[in-house]
Amino acid sequence: MTSAQKPVFSPSDLQTWLEIATEAVLAAGAEIFSSGVKVQQIQEKGRAGDLVTEADRQAEAIILEIIKRRCPDHAILAEESGQLGQVDNPFCWAIDPLDGTTNFAHSYPVSCVSIGLLIQDIPTVGVVYNPFRQELFRAATSLGATLNRRPIQVSTTASLDKSLLVTGFAYDRVKTLDNNYPEFCYLTHLTQGVRRSGSAAIDLHRCGLRSKDGYWERGINPWDMAGLALSLCGSRGNSFRL
Repeated sequence: MTSAQKPVFSPSDLQTWLEIATEAVLAAGAEIFSSGVKVQQIQEKGRAGDLVTEADRQAEAIILEIIKRRCPDHAILAEESGQLGQVDNPFCWAIDPLDGTTNFAHSYPVSCVSIGLLIQDIPTVGVVYNPFRQELFRAATSLGATLNRRPIQVSTTASLDKSLLVTGFAYDRVKTLDNNYPEFCYLTHLTQGVRRSGSAAIDLHRCGLRSKDGYWERGINPWDMAGLALSLCGSRGNSFRL
């Protein structure tokens, strides 16, 4: 099947994929949690501050094994391994095995595993797991969004002056002028505050919990947000492409 053909799937397929993603994030999260006791083999990935640890690689290996075994005909886009499978495959799993690696490398427990299934570039299934707080976020088209199996809803705050926002900064923020600093300062003065966790997926899931009212960031990759973007749009019956 090519991207020009319309994929055919059923509600039971969505439920199956949701359970596969859940299996994968829980297994990877267990590895990350156990590795967090003593972080080893911290390296930079070509850009100053862009870190990778052995836990990133081990967690991704666990996820890839599960996805390849359960969905052998699907493509994969993983942060550490890159594109696997045909580029024009309409089914693509976007995987971030450890979102918040810098936090993890410094033993700051704000990190998570994020997996999203894109169908023709549209987020259709998304699961994120924060092993340090045992928070499991799940969403699928028409199936709603949940935290630990309980429904969640995005914020209804309608004005900036009543809002609490969340954002992040790119690894190359020191070298580029398009670094999000002006927007951060500007919106800090217009709102009740702007926070930064160091994990895009966790920032997004806080919006899904109503504890944050809005999120923006620059330089985000599909694997950074595919796992949770669906839950934010799905709660309002919307869809979008990555």
